[in-house]
Order: sequence, then structure tokens, then C-alpha cells
Amino acid sequence: MKIYITGALTLLFAAALFAAETSKTTTVKGYVLDSACAFTKGLKKPISAECAMACAKAGSPLVILSSTGTIYWPIADTTPSSSQNDKLLPYAGKTVTASGKVFQRGGSTAIVISKIEVAEVKKQ
Repeated sequence: MKIYITGALTLLFAAALFAAETSKTTTVKGYVLDSACAFTKGLKKPISAECAMACAKAGSPLVILSSTGTIYWPIADTTPSSSQNDKLLPYAGKTVTASGKVFQRGGSTAIVISKIEVAEVKKQ
């Protein structure tokens, strides 16, 4: 019985290590807008900063929409988790560069933001 318990614990430990390794640190660039507009309106960029802020203050989660169309859901790395809107609100409607650990599951992409700043926009 002791062998089975030891084997099960070793397997659980290995699975936990593998799960931790599936995330990678990366940098993404995109617009901060509310999630509802990103999906229901198919926006490629925010209509305005005021609109994104109003939606966020009403409870809509802010997301980062990259130029490739990937929507990054900002998440906390704590349990219980917490809303990331306060961290993103100053960037609502703006283009940002965000770095952090990225996770993918079931077609969704999430990021635990370690650094975020307004991105330089090249004028054409």
C-alpha cells in the first residue's frame, strides 16, 4: 500500500510540475478594450477610451486585443483570483505592451501581467 501512495504522490508532483511549465513569459502588444465589444462588435480597436472605461466601470472585463486577433484575458495568479480591471483601467482605449506569463486552454488565452506600459505607436 505504501508503494502505491508513494507512486501516486510522485505522479501528482510530476503533473504539477508539468502544469507549471506549460505557461511561458511573453510580451504582447495590443489595444485595451472591454471584452463585450471585442466579441459582440468584432472591433479591431476601441471606439474610444471613454467607452472602454465606461464599460469597465460597469463590470465588463478589460482585455488586450492583439493585431493578430488574439484576445488576452488578464488574470491574477492568486487564489482566489481578483479582477484585473484596476490594473488595466489607466490603459483603456490605448495600445499597450504587456509582459507576463501566458496560459492557453480550450481556445482561450490568458496573461498574468507582470509589466504593462503604453506602446509607442509609429506614425505613418
